[in-house]
Amino acid sequence: MKLRLKELSLGAGRPIAFVNESNAREIDLHVGDRIEISHKDKTLIAIADVVKKFIARGEISLSEEVINYLNLKKGDVLDVSLATEPESSSFIAKKLSGQTLAKKEIYSIVNDIVNNALTEAEIAYFVSGVYENGMNLEETANLTEAMYKTGERIKWGKKKIADKHCIGGIAGNRTTPIVVSICSSLGVIIPKTSSRAITSAAGTADVIETLANVDFPVSKLKSTVKKTGACLAWGGSLGLAPADDKLIRVERLLGLDPESQLIASIIAKKLAVGSKYVLIDIPYGKNAKIDKKRAVNLKKKFILIGNHFGLKISAVLTNGSQPIGNGIGPVLEMQDVIKVLKRENSPKDLEAKSIYLAAKILEDLSMAKKGEGEGMAREALYSGKAFKKFDEIMVAQGKKFIDFKPAKFKFEIKSKQNQQIKYINNKKINLLGRILGCPADKNAGLYLHKHVSDKVKKGEPLATLYAESERKMQQAIKFFGESKPIG
Repeated sequence: MKLRLKELSLGAGRPIAFVNESNAREIDLHVGDRIEISHKDKTLIAIADVVKKFIARGEISLSEEVINYLNLKKGDVLDVSLATEPESSSFIAKKLSGQTLAKKEIYSIVNDIVNNALTEAEIAYFVSGVYENGMNLEETANLTEAMYKTGERIKWGKKKIADKHCIGGIAGNRTTPIVVSICSSLGVIIPKTSSRAITSAAGTADVIETLANVDFPVSKLKSTVKKTGACLAWGGSLGLAPADDKLIRVERLLGLDPESQLIASIIAKKLAVGSKYVLIDIPYGKNAKIDKKRAVNLKKKFILIGNHFGLKISAVLTNGSQPIGNGIGPVLEMQDVIKVLKRENSPKDLEAKSIYLAAKILEDLSMAKKGEGEGMAREALYSGKAFKKFDEIMVAQGKKFIDFKPAKFKFEIKSKQNQQIKYINNKKINLLGRILGCPADKNAGLYLHKHVSDKVKKGEPLATLYAESERKMQQAIKFFGESKPIG
């Protein structure tokens, strides 16, 4: 079927085609079906939506992702046909039933995810199958390989390219900008790519985006690293392990983060960005993603999978029993980062953990002797070298000169009696942040005035909530009262 392109400037985040219902009936096309769209020498699979208005018979409208990929302009005539169901659908069903997938089957699934041959529903089935039934080490290694080999790969020609990554789940745990700044100020090359939030109130990319651009191509990443020795970029814009970003989008919708995909995601991104040494931070504890037993097991798997691909992997188990820092939410977390880097009333737990992780990198790279890395890292931070390097990276990434004002609506949660804090539930605090509007509302979130074991007097604030709408604030206050995230 030949259809003429009608431009509507639609950004959907994925390839979508809008077809008039009359044309849809001609080829027995239904909402959610795949259609193959061809123009000149390029073809793309998109998901169909059927409409009655806005698009006339003989016309088709496409999301910007399709238009950009096929290099289309208004009025172009396209070949449109139903696309057959990919073979990988049967492999997804196989994993859902608890069976082990062969290397070629995993490659087929990943390749179809990259090429948009699978619907979001099918990707969700794959995520669910992996979450429910797991993957063995061989499957995980094959998933890792498929993810990084189906995207761009960067080569630096240098031996000491370092990186660090946290498995997440801990509210406010924004060590990455501080660690990168400390290590980079001492000569470590760190092309750091980070994700956006999956289940937390903010990811590192969400936080950095409050101050500088994180969404740029590989060429910009290379020039930034060449100029400053490091970068703090969002991995989703780089084409590195592109299947991962599509999996993360579905994981975010489902609220799932399967272990084997977690390992594959992290290792694939590090391989794609050209890292040689990687430090993995694995927080554990009550209301963290995992307990200590699983953390020990996960550490072993990271090292085995990393070594399989020639990566030098070091993994540390850290206390994840409560949030780290005071701010939860993009702007509030950035304020904590700057406080640490400028040494202005910095959250001591965030500062201490950042120094610990930076020291580990310096010692493992033999840039500091065993036991001397901490002093070296602290000197870089306290002297101002780390903040100078951070600012240099931000300027290279297009630093924004903005006023970090909190969100419009503010509410203090006050203690009703003299007491001591016994627990702060990470999962509930992250959910509270999302109810307040994080990470989409950059200025929303909450500020924790107390941590576990702190004493609080009657009438003192436990937390201050920030939201851009009164409705979100009321929902958050209600959630706090019912779920009791601080006890």
